[in-house]
Amino acid sequence: MYRLRYEAYMRENTIDENEAGIFRDAYDDLENCWIFAIYIDGRLISSIRLHVISPKFPKGPSLDVFPDVIGPMIEEGKTLIDPTRFVAEAGAMERYPELPYLTMRAACMAYEYFDASYCLAAVRREHVAFYRRVFHSIPLCEPRAYPSLKKPICLLKLDVGEGRERLLNRYPIFESSFTERRMIFEQRDMALAMNNSASIVGPMLGDSLAKSYMDGTLSTKLNS
Repeated sequence: MYRLRYEAYMRENTIDENEAGIFRDAYDDLENCWIFAIYIDGRLISSIRLHVISPKFPKGPSLDVFPDVIGPMIEEGKTLIDPTRFVAEAGAMERYPELPYLTMRAACMAYEYFDASYCLAAVRREHVAFYRRVFHSIPLCEPRAYPSLKKPICLLKLDVGEGRERLLNRYPIFESSFTERRMIFEQRDMALAMNNSASIVGPMLGDSLAKSYMDGTLSTKLNS
């Protein structure tokens, strides 16, 4: 997982080289962190990290970089989903055009499960168009320097209450059942209750949806 991250960021000259060949940070070990792996045909294709930032647990990478923007939301009692470290295997986006949607599905499941008000997007300037087009996310401030990254990061926000229905109507792939969400996120809660490491990797998503992609039904869902 961390090697996939490292390779992805190195390809884009976003981080410095290191001997270990992995890329991780202290945010991976927070109790409000979930790290998801996306597999297709048994192969690790992409990964994304989510932090659930709330008044109960006001910690997360985007909060530290944009405290003046996100802090007031937390003070108002809001819960936010903070997706970061969205990476993919070399060439995967070309082979699987639906992969960004499949990977971001984890964030959509999280904002439903945790009843979040907002879903953030802390991304490089060149990725802003995707989040504005698909999620109708709005930019919140000018790009800023981001710890451990060489390139500045923009911050956008999806208002879940306003955008949920529109998003699902356009992209049904983001739909999920209560049972599915509970199986994923309660699994992590149970692990923490058993004193397992806070950095446990989240559930492996993608197998069933990958099969849908292979038979063409996933493309139909995205283009409907």
